[in-house]
Amino acid sequence: MQRWSDGAAGLVFGSDYNPEQWPAEVRADDVRLMQRAGVNLVSVGIFSWGLLEPRPGRFDFGWFDAVLDDLHAGGIGVSLATATASPPAWLGELHPEVLPVDADGHRVVFGSRQSWCPSSPVYRERSLALVEALAERYGQHPALRLWHVSNELGCHNARCYCDVSAAAFRTWLADRYPDVAALNDAWATAFWSQHYTSFEQVQVPARTSSFHNPAQALDFARFSSDELLGQHLAEKDVLRRVTPEVPVTTNFMIGSQLNPMDYGRWAREQDVVANDHYLIHGNYDDPRAELAYSADLTRGTASGQPWLLMEHSTSAVNWQPVNVAKPAGEMLQDSLSHVARGADGICFFQWRASAGGAEQWHSALVPHAGEDTERFREVTELGALLGRLGELRGSTTSNDVAILVDWQNAWAMESETLPSRRVGHADLALRVHGLLREARTGADVVPVGAHPHDLAEVLAGYRVLVVPTLYLCDDTTAAAVTAAAESGTHVLVTYFSGIVDETARVRLGGYPGAFRDLLGIRVEEFHPLPDGVAGELDDATVGDVWSEIATADDDVEVLSRYAEGATAGCPALTRRDLPSGARAWYLGTSLDDEALAGLLHAVCTTAGVAPVAEASGPVDVVRRRAADGRSWLFALNHGEEPATVTVRGFDLVAEVDVDGLDLEPGASAVVRELGPGD
Repeated sequence: MQRWSDGAAGLVFGSDYNPEQWPAEVRADDVRLMQRAGVNLVSVGIFSWGLLEPRPGRFDFGWFDAVLDDLHAGGIGVSLATATASPPAWLGELHPEVLPVDADGHRVVFGSRQSWCPSSPVYRERSLALVEALAERYGQHPALRLWHVSNELGCHNARCYCDVSAAAFRTWLADRYPDVAALNDAWATAFWSQHYTSFEQVQVPARTSSFHNPAQALDFARFSSDELLGQHLAEKDVLRRVTPEVPVTTNFMIGSQLNPMDYGRWAREQDVVANDHYLIHGNYDDPRAELAYSADLTRGTASGQPWLLMEHSTSAVNWQPVNVAKPAGEMLQDSLSHVARGADGICFFQWRASAGGAEQWHSALVPHAGEDTERFREVTELGALLGRLGELRGSTTSNDVAILVDWQNAWAMESETLPSRRVGHADLALRVHGLLREARTGADVVPVGAHPHDLAEVLAGYRVLVVPTLYLCDDTTAAAVTAAAESGTHVLVTYFSGIVDETARVRLGGYPGAFRDLLGIRVEEFHPLPDGVAGELDDATVGDVWSEIATADDDVEVLSRYAEGATAGCPALTRRDLPSGARAWYLGTSLDDEALAGLLHAVCTTAGVAPVAEASGPVDVVRRRAADGRSWLFALNHGEEPATVTVRGFDLVAEVDVDGLDLEPGASAVVRELGPGD
């Protein structure tokens, strides 16, 4: 099912294409410029429902026929969207109940995008009729490479609180729990007199007088993810029935921020995993560290297989407080960072910058100023480079270190009643990943949901496993981590991990409940630290955010203790030797970057993990390998000083043989490596 890259001599290169925004005569110029830039795949029809079906049941395909025919004549493949992302005005007019309701009980009005309730049977019926019509008409079109279901499902309608959604939630609960008594037990409804005598009494967790029941909120998040996945699968089923040979995907929104879908679960339903990623300035000290984390998480979601970057930006976006433009060269480096981490295709939003509409100030491959611009010249440079990188297609990236994450853990950590709101679901994972990247060790990011049956086997394949703030941990995940350690994987577990089970119920007997026996540590009480407060440890390091009263078993080596305050004398960092020869480490506080980097270095050194390559300066180094033994080293200099990298081979960027790299600031290299005997 690799058809999505058919016809591309190099890696896939393209964008969203919205020709309906422009007069028809612009299309010939679009095709000419696409050929000039090296574009070989465009996603068409994403927001075209209102023009494809201007009246209920009345389809207008003539203009769309011409678009696909012109693209095919120009040698450009099509990722054909099902156009169901944003319904037309007539649907909301005829069926206002299709419009979603927010947590405050307000029904949204038509005039934006994705204004539909995921549980609406009316929306489902009308959307599938459109999908069937598109599949029947274009399923054999020679330009078709890939079906693109909807667009960024859940981006603006992830959780609907209308009566239809409430009824669907109750049905979902009745399927999940054998009876209402089981639901009462899972939700601990004895607290605050929340006991139910029938499923019909259960409501969605909309606005309440006080805190929500955390287990109810967690189940509603699961339900909401499943409802959107149900829409995806319903569309996919139609496409598979009509065009069984055409691969199907949808674009995820994988990043370090909380997302309302369990993409590990969703990825198992995709023929190729596709992702949208945008730099978020102001939220991170280094937005490109977040980019690298998100790309590695996307690869982990794809179970290590090549994936497609369906959207990112050439420069500024339109939806941040300050929409920072990218300096020259950053677009190419951002693209190569995704390719280094497993992307076999690099696409953008969008082809031509819109003259009007809500995203008129979003950058594009063709800017408002047209082709005679530095930005478009940079686009053609990127297209030429991706054309030369075709030999990488199908190769993969992997590391000796894994970071374990879980979207359901992220949902559980949305609760307003946790011991500290300073602990985010991905904060520590992002820091660990960034420090390993700076050490040129690298790390895979492995989501629990992507491996429902073989998680233990997957984790056991790593030399080191880091489990950062995995607050929610079910028995299967806990057993997989323990099994990996027992097979020889060195494990580092951090504070606030293994605390509750899949129903958000505390694992009694002392924290970290799920990992207590593995680590030989027993925490009696948390002592989270307020902002601006830190505590010294007896090894001259400092911990903030978190501390705890704990004891260690006799066979556990205490490497550092809290030196002051209520937790003075309690272990803060421990290590336990296991019969497998591996070690189980526990970190009970948040160390600064220098100390945390030192700890990670100690764990990796003990496990025999070596850097990907030797380099100087802030160079990001990543290696892709093919099944036949070939390898390519990516070296991206994100710093402001020249850097060197020890590597021999042929640089596909500069198109020269290299025996050691000298990289100027902002420069990049992709080296087809020579073997030791070459």
